[in-house]
Amino acid sequence: MTDFPGPIPMHGDRVEILATTFVATITGKITSRGVLVDGNGFVELVLPDGDPQQRRDLERATWYQYRLYDGDALLYSSPGLQVRETRREGDGALVVMGSP
Repeated sequence: MTDFPGPIPMHGDRVEILATTFVATITGKITSRGVLVDGNGFVELVLPDGDPQQRRDLERATWYQYRLYDGDALLYSSPGLQVRETRREGDGALVVMGSP
C-alpha cells in the first residue's frame, strides 16, 4: 500500500468512498494520483463515467476519504480530504480533487 499518491497514477478496479453525504462503492477503471496546483498538493481521483448522481453527491460533500483496490489488494487508503473541485472529463469520467 502506498502512503501518498504521487504523480505516477495508480490504477484500480474498485473504490470505496466515505463522504459527509454518502457512502459508495464504484467499480471500473479508476485512477488516483497526486497533483500540484500553484504549489499546493491535491489528490485527484478519476472515476468511470457513471450515474450522474455521483457528481451531485460529491459536490454536496464537504469531505471524503477513499480506499482504492486492484482486485482484493488495497492500493491506497486516503486520509480525510476536503472536496476542492469536481468536474467531468471529455470522456465523461468524473474527477474529484481533494486536499488534507
